[in-house]
Amino acid sequence: MKDAYIGIDIGGTYIKGVLIDKNEVKKKTTKETNDLQGRWQQTTAEILEDLIGNTDLKVKCVGLSAPGLTDGENRTISCMPGRLQGLEHFDWSEFLNQQVHVINDAHAALVAESQWGVAAGISNVVMLTLGTGIGGGLLINGQLQQGFLHRAGHLGHMSIDSASEYRDITGISGSLEDAVGEATLSQRSLGKFNSSRDLVTAYLAGDTWATYVWLTTLRKLALGIVSFCNVISPDLVVLAGGITKAKKHLLEPLTTFLDLYEWRPGGHATPIKMAKFEEFSGAIGAALFARSQPEAP
Repeated sequence: MKDAYIGIDIGGTYIKGVLIDKNEVKKKTTKETNDLQGRWQQTTAEILEDLIGNTDLKVKCVGLSAPGLTDGENRTISCMPGRLQGLEHFDWSEFLNQQVHVINDAHAALVAESQWGVAAGISNVVMLTLGTGIGGGLLINGQLQQGFLHRAGHLGHMSIDSASEYRDITGISGSLEDAVGEATLSQRSLGKFNSSRDLVTAYLAGDTWATYVWLTTLRKLALGIVSFCNVISPDLVVLAGGITKAKKHLLEPLTTFLDLYEWRPGGHATPIKMAKFEEFSGAIGAALFARSQPEAP
């Protein structure tokens, strides 16, 4: 019987799950989170049941990705205030009656891309997940960096405007997350746009204010990327998340700003790629992360 691994990705709207074997995704499933009804734990259990059922593969263990900081052993989420009530310190192995390895959701997306996606075979990678907030992950010498308190890779919480009066969720002023994340788009656009989709649509229609807001957003994103390149010197920067659906309308102006700001010794620009995996990246990365962990004695 072949070995298999399950990955489950818990989000604010949906919970997604995959069953993988050595080489590919064998099954996928999605359910609404039902967070407001307080059923997200049970929904996760239902996802697991769906994936285990009707398979001739032997499930070895489970990987689970979620927002927040994991504990030192990757057993629980140790810090995630304000979302998914009860997530902090929840014992998934006990609840699911499985060996469960927990990983931050942006870290999981990086694991997916570094093993099966656009960063496969690359040793040093910076990944940015661009959505409601800005997450990220760091791969150094082929190893996922979790760091002290497992907060490494929270790239959205670097400051790009020290003079800003606004502090983000971590307390830092002028963060990249506040400059680029969709959560602050209404504020940045003076109430005119609430979603990146609406902003890009207006930009493509030639709306002057939309053009200003969109290009200002991408200029600040470019400054963040260039800062990471100067500090970390990655072989590749991977972009993921909802904002990347703009595709060339993101990449073309972003590249213009990178051309202006990036330090390129010998004329070498840092490659930028869009992530291969989209909505299932967290689940796939969680499964691959679980596969890489030592088995319980």
